[in-house]
Amino acid sequence: MRKADAALLRERMYASRKRVNKVALTLSLMAMAFGVFWLVWILWETVTLGISGLTLATFTQMTPPPNEAGGIANALWGSFLMVMLATFIGTPIGIMAGIYLAEYDVKGWLGSLTRFVNDILLSAPSIVIGLFVYAVVVARFKSFSGWAGVIALALIVIPVVIRTTEGMLMLIPPGLREAAYALGAPKWKVITSITLKAARAGVVTGVLLAVARIAGETAPLLFTALNNQFFTSNLGEPMASLPVTIFKFAMSPYENWQKLAWAGVFIITAAVLALNILARVVTRNKL
Repeated sequence: MRKADAALLRERMYASRKRVNKVALTLSLMAMAFGVFWLVWILWETVTLGISGLTLATFTQMTPPPNEAGGIANALWGSFLMVMLATFIGTPIGIMAGIYLAEYDVKGWLGSLTRFVNDILLSAPSIVIGLFVYAVVVARFKSFSGWAGVIALALIVIPVVIRTTEGMLMLIPPGLREAAYALGAPKWKVITSITLKAARAGVVTGVLLAVARIAGETAPLLFTALNNQFFTSNLGEPMASLPVTIFKFAMSPYENWQKLAWAGVFIITAAVLALNILARVVTRNKL
């Protein structure tokens, strides 16, 4: 009787786990379908409305007045210039800080404080960073400028690269470092030639994801670079950017501006998608 009772209990427990598994699987599939539905809808609207606004003039002409022909060449150039400079400024700082946290101060008070501040920057809304740069740079020099926009975007890049670099370096087995030390290699040589080289795929991925994030940031640029209807490479004056131009044109009642806004949305979406694909290609079979 005891064996029969035990078998019956196991059978009931198995049936109960099976029901729970089916419920959990059903809820998971429903959540996935819900998310995919909105994602596909957003992408469909972006592609259908964005492609219709893409012409040669979109990439060669400056932003036009209402109800006139034109493009968003100045906004594309401004975004490209500010994003690239912000990446070149923020990436070395982020990588060096990540190396310090992972290799030199793993449990020290300075490392803990740096991680805490970095977590705050990661979770802080981008508009807060824009207001900070406005108060420190724009208000002090009494002028909006492309440099202010670069600083704001660089402050967004830095915490992303720090977190990624530290995380990837912490994944490197300690035995790899110990083997290099046993051969007489100095610490800086171990970091540059072994640990950082082994983690390069993840670090590059972090940089690409940071670029993808700042490519669509609008709020920081509204308070720093503002906008410019004309083509300029002078970072000391207000500069056009694609996110701000999209915001301005999408809110307008003019049809030509709305078409250009959707074209800009499509370009940003395609660029971010390309960066994410590039990140996957870089990290494939290397992590």
